[in-house]
Amino acid sequence: MGDVDESAWVPVEVVGVRAAGEETIVLLLDGMDGLVVPIVVGRGEATAIASAQAGIVPARPMTHDLLRDLLTALGGRLDRVEIARLEHGVFHAELVLTGGVRVDSRASDAIALALRCGAPVMCAASVVGAAGIEVQVTASESDVEEFREFLEHVSADDFDVPPPPGSDPST
Repeated sequence: MGDVDESAWVPVEVVGVRAAGEETIVLLLDGMDGLVVPIVVGRGEATAIASAQAGIVPARPMTHDLLRDLLTALGGRLDRVEIARLEHGVFHAELVLTGGVRVDSRASDAIALALRCGAPVMCAASVVGAAGIEVQVTASESDVEEFREFLEHVSADDFDVPPPPGSDPST
């Protein structure tokens, strides 16, 4: 996936996870352009992302905790996560490790690991352009509160997100 121009990366903030019916989405915010990128994720990955955001530490390491601990034990580090492509409704990501080592990843797993490692999440500008939905984000306190209210009530149905390949849209 190294074919994406390094200058075309946009830092995004993981602003939340929302469930709607059978679908769960994670919302990535490009604060500079006021765009939200919704990514449909599985329930398990959504739980992993939400628990990392909430600072919940499980009694025993879950999969993403194990990956973080393994990286640390091997002397490595997750430098950043890159959401590099969107193909047929599927987001493709890479973990960028110490020394530039790249590992292919599902976007949801990459985001969950980034949150546990304190690593930035970057999104290709082309992906933000293709999947981003415009929201008005400004620095005023009332606008920030309005955006939080939007996040509390948004659902997957509010976005034109294609179903994952092989899924049955009638269920």
